[in-house]
Amino acid sequence: MNLKPTANTLRTLENILKQGGYVLRYEKGNFKSGYCLIKQQKVIVVNQYYPLEGKINCLIEILQNVDWQFEALEEKENKVYQEIIKQKQDLFSKPQN
Repeated sequence: MNLKPTANTLRTLENILKQGGYVLRYEKGNFKSGYCLIKQQKVIVVNQYYPLEGKINCLIEILQNVDWQFEALEEKENKVYQEIIKQKQDLFSKPQN
């Protein structure tokens, strides 16, 4: 599965985070990585001026790099989440030259 930069993909990623108990906000910010993660409060702030693809990439990066337990995801969201995790595992399991 290859995630295409569409509004539907963005909504799916937002749903994954929402089902995981996180609050996602799009606001102005001077974030070097494009987002700010406040772990203790389960709040994610993404730069509102990022284009659609940039927002999607930020959410994918967050899902790949933070150890969360999303156990009760709906079927569609679980499929996307598992693919994101698989992409991360594939990336790190490739032999380096």
